[in-house]
Amino acid sequence: MSSFDIDNPAPPRRRPWTGIERAFAAVGLSGRALVIAAPAIWLTVFFLVPLAVVFGISLATKQFGKPPYSDLLTTEDGTVQLTLHLSNYVRLFTDSLYVAAYLNSIKIAFISTIFALLIGFPMAYFIARSSDRWRNILLMLVILPFWTSFLLRVYALTGFMRGNGVINQILGVFHIPPLVMMQTDFAVYVGIVYTYLPFMILPLFTNLVKLDGALLEASADLGGRPMRTFFSITLPLSMPGVIAGSMLVFIPAIGEFVIPSLLGGPETLMIGRVLWDEFFTNTNWPRAAAVAIAMLVVVVVPIMLLQKAQDAVQDTARAK
Repeated sequence: MSSFDIDNPAPPRRRPWTGIERAFAAVGLSGRALVIAAPAIWLTVFFLVPLAVVFGISLATKQFGKPPYSDLLTTEDGTVQLTLHLSNYVRLFTDSLYVAAYLNSIKIAFISTIFALLIGFPMAYFIARSSDRWRNILLMLVILPFWTSFLLRVYALTGFMRGNGVINQILGVFHIPPLVMMQTDFAVYVGIVYTYLPFMILPLFTNLVKLDGALLEASADLGGRPMRTFFSITLPLSMPGVIAGSMLVFIPAIGEFVIPSLLGGPETLMIGRVLWDEFFTNTNWPRAAAVAIAMLVVVVVPIMLLQKAQDAVQDTARAK
């Protein structure tokens, strides 16, 4: 480097976004605020606003016309009147149909989540402990069902479980009487577990692949049996993955409509089917909106309480 270059350094290069940054800074907007603003606007426009509209409809009453519900704000003699009706929410707690639908949806979603966990945990553990070459292949096989339509995958199950399906044909070869699987709760459980199993495996795999193998070796060196090692080391350290996978299965399963409609029978009452019937069969938009809002509360409130409990446990652990 010459003495001329030292005495006369090159001017700093002007970044192309400097002018834009200065313009936003002039109105009090920083780069961090802009990054947060994009998802905040998206959630507001496509989640909070529609949710507010649905909540408003739930406080109206059914009427014949377009739209098929009464107005919340009415004007008469120059005065604006706000009329809110809670009859739809009262009906949800007094009509046994809705209570049974909510309880049955929670039961089916809970049992399906347990089975998905029991099946998905060994698979995720096996994938996490596989070599890098086989790990990528096994992960691809887990994700492979997403390459086909959700509806086609559910229809494919009917070909396996119907009276003359693949399973009963195989049983017939061994002279075993055919099993009645379609139009039962069993078929609904199979459909939900099969459909949402990847949502259980992937969070578990993400957590288990980070598990330090030295901890397992130390437990074995200290005389710990495999089951004791699992319940004292592997399972506690994998709880974040267990909770994440369970939520990813339980939340969509509780409002499932397609699987109960195609695989379940008339006695398989779930809140998704009730919601569909209220909207499109009974044309009772306010009642359907109330059902949707109540279902959202049933799902979101336990998650908020669980998150609060997890934060309290983490704060206690940090304090120690």
